[in-house]
Amino acid sequence: MRAIHTCSGSNPKPPDMNTLYETSATTLTEEETRTSTELASRWNVLVFDDPVNLMEYVTKVLQKVFAYPREQAEELMMTVHTAGKALVWTGAREPAELYVQQLHGFQLQASLEKTSS
Repeated sequence: MRAIHTCSGSNPKPPDMNTLYETSATTLTEEETRTSTELASRWNVLVFDDPVNLMEYVTKVLQKVFAYPREQAEELMMTVHTAGKALVWTGAREPAELYVQQLHGFQLQASLEKTSS
């Protein structure tokens, strides 16, 4: 049988459970606040020009994904074509992420960015 030796110095006291709870509750609340603020802020969906997709195709995709009328979709497509990118939608983060995912599904280059305001 093996003997267990302990140091004869002072043993550190285990942390108080109330202190641990308060610390983790504060951290959790700060993280929840940060996350909910981030989700509540507005996000832009951008579409970028690429040499592959035809202008008519980009117009049709914008109509399908955003339910834009043909004229609005054509204006956005022309902005993409001439300026290299266009802001096609602004709103909450979750729908913006979904729109970017849908645009990627149609092989368009798109991204999401937080609005500056």
